[in-house]
Amino acid sequence: MNNDRRKVFMTAGYQTVSMGSGRKEFHPKKPRPGLEDYIKEAGQGTLKQIGGGQNVDEGVISNFMAARFNRQGHLAALIPSVDETLRWKPCIRVEGACGSGGLGLMTAVKSVLAGTADVVLTIGVEVQNTVKAIYGADYLAGAGWYKGERKKGHVYFFPALFSDRAGATFEKFGRDKTRRAFARWYRNAVENARLCETAQEFHNTTADLEALGLTEPNPRNFVEHLNVFDCSKVSDAGAAIAVVSEKGLERIGMSKSAAVEVVGWGQVEADLTVPPEDPTRLETTARAVKKALDSAGIALKDLGTVECHDCFTISGLLSVEAMGLAKPGEGPDYILDGQTSRQGTVPFNTSGGLIGWGHPTGGTGVRQAVTVWQQLTGKAGNWQIVLPSGRPYALSINMGGNDKTVVAIVYRRAD
Repeated sequence: MNNDRRKVFMTAGYQTVSMGSGRKEFHPKKPRPGLEDYIKEAGQGTLKQIGGGQNVDEGVISNFMAARFNRQGHLAALIPSVDETLRWKPCIRVEGACGSGGLGLMTAVKSVLAGTADVVLTIGVEVQNTVKAIYGADYLAGAGWYKGERKKGHVYFFPALFSDRAGATFEKFGRDKTRRAFARWYRNAVENARLCETAQEFHNTTADLEALGLTEPNPRNFVEHLNVFDCSKVSDAGAAIAVVSEKGLERIGMSKSAAVEVVGWGQVEADLTVPPEDPTRLETTARAVKKALDSAGIALKDLGTVECHDCFTISGLLSVEAMGLAKPGEGPDYILDGQTSRQGTVPFNTSGGLIGWGHPTGGTGVRQAVTVWQQLTGKAGNWQIVLPSGRPYALSINMGGNDKTVVAIVYRRAD
């Protein structure tokens, strides 16, 4: 990392409710907010904290598949609809499947580094509860190599890909402990989400979450090695955050104590057409995290909290191993020992993660940054954790597809 570069900060985060099954107000046959509504709510939520759109130099919006779920492309031109003062300002839409949000953040970071902007409004959004699950699964298959994988793939394409990873992990390291770790991950996710009012699982009242998580997979109705509780839900939501320079902080009247500094990152791309060499390992994630930590000049022992991309419980477990917190095959022990819980050594996904908070695919990476900002600046409310003084850093990991696009970002409180 170039130590002479401009400093980059994030502040004024905002996240909408993650709408979908599990929320009391959700009903598939009743009118709900649409794509434009989530963009406006998230964008305006951030603008109110930074003095309005007149302080913004550029806009970035991340989204995966609005062209199919909502029949809407050209999303960059929806940013000016957030506030009339954003009209005539440069805006861009970025896409990298479920890693779109991370790419949106990096696009904003690079604008600040390049000096083309001091304040970038960064929005992530997805509205997916517009079609039946079976059609949505096909749309989401576009995050894989559609031409080469879809025809021979399972009808539930991505659950099947990660089910295959789970099956390979069972075969290599054993099934019982791994499945128990999946159930513990699910329990931790929902328990965290119950503390966060915007989370999709906020209203979940299940008494024995771990027993529910241990429900045996039913290949007849779903996939071979995962049950539905091992999977993140279909979610509609938006999130926004301001990516700014030091000059930008001054412009918006925000103190450093209300911001987090971006101190390192790793942005890594794998070949979409090549299957994973070892399905029990998230190699792209491992490379991205190493780059992020190296660029920040820190070690794993310095991390106080992590937002990882647990689109499935197996991806959460494999992320623990990819980071190096546990050796291959020992991730289940790390999880079952409570190390990833909110009381653990490194609390993961403190507002619920993708399984608990929700997974609005193209918006997830931005939501992760908002969660980190809330935790590090003491704005997390009921789900606030206390970071040990010797662990002042946070890490977010946003994955696109089957570990193909990964953005890892290291943050610390700016004051």
